[in-house]
Amino acid sequence: VKGDSKIKEISAASIIAKVARDNEMTHLNKRCTIYDFNKNKGYGSPHHLQTISLFGKTIHHRESFLKL
Repeated sequence: VKGDSKIKEISAASIIAKVARDNEMTHLNKRCTIYDFNKNKGYGSPHHLQTISLFGKTIHHRESFLKL
């Protein structure tokens, strides 16, 4: 619990994972522009969720974050 604030390696890994995820979302946005991946970075913004309800999800959508 709260390992990011206690152990430097966990903190560094967390930062690397976030940057990698943000880069992935930027890349996906170029392929799937209607979902605005670059604006929500993989989390369900209202526009993003509305787009999913209209057009469906892609293979890139994480089920755990979809609450439709």
